[in-house]
Amino acid sequence: MRLLNIVSSPRGSKSASIALTNAFLEAYRRACPRVVVDTLNVWEEKLPDFDQEAIGAKYKGVNKEPMDQAETAVWDKIQELAVRFQQADRIVLGVPMWNFAYPYKLKQLIDLASQRNMLFTYDGREYGPLLKTPRAFVVYARGGTYAEDSPTPASRFDHQKEFIVFWLKFIGVKEVQTLVVEGTTWGGKEKGEQSIARGQAEARKLAADF
Repeated sequence: MRLLNIVSSPRGSKSASIALTNAFLEAYRRACPRVVVDTLNVWEEKLPDFDQEAIGAKYKGVNKEPMDQAETAVWDKIQELAVRFQQADRIVLGVPMWNFAYPYKLKQLIDLASQRNMLFTYDGREYGPLLKTPRAFVVYARGGTYAEDSPTPASRFDHQKEFIVFWLKFIGVKEVQTLVVEGTTWGGKEKGEQSIARGQAEARKLAADF
């Protein structure tokens, strides 16, 4: 059993999303002692820019054209990232809310790894997934609250959850389990810690059937 753990917060021990995913992983390790956890931290991984070389490599790769040295180097890294998804039997992802969405480094990883004939197919008419990952678990950590009767209702302000779920299903994850934990910052330190503690307890429960 191989699990890909994607870390998208740069805050380390101060991060709510990391605290929540760590609680999940600890419980999952107890339930599945033989699991191998591959941690991909988007802030520590040397992710190449999706620049002229990367885009050039992308189109040359699709068209099976020869690449220059710079394009080959970036394409090799992109393939390495995609392989980590291909090898995963499970995916765990912690997502802090930034500007009502998600960290730009996470989007960079998605743009790099989500390549045709690596994570998805396209025949000129339809898209298809290439992964056969049974499950993913995603934690969404939010400093504020997004109830519909609040000043920031989720129907208007949540641009975090929907895309991540769409992307995981698009590349071939069959089932996406989610945990939304709000109020980790805005209500003060004590309330934030209580929100995280409740979220950790729920994460541990969800790990049992993952």
